[in-house]
Amino acid sequence: MAKPNRKLTTAEKTAKKRRNEQYMVVFLNGKQKKVRRPLIIDGLPEEEFVLRNADPIWLHQNGMWESIDSGA
Repeated sequence: MAKPNRKLTTAEKTAKKRRNEQYMVVFLNGKQKKVRRPLIIDGLPEEEFVLRNADPIWLHQNGMWESIDSGA
């Protein structure tokens, strides 16, 4: 008969929760892999948040010239 599973300690629970928040499971070539979750700011991916909120001077200083609108 199989040994029953033991309960996780508080430290183990917090470590598991932190891992689940940082990583997500995806399928690559038919196998499960853990990859880091993309950074989300206010419900938007990081790049989209920057493009919506950055001014042309900041984009220029950080080398994102292709994102600068010619009309703005």
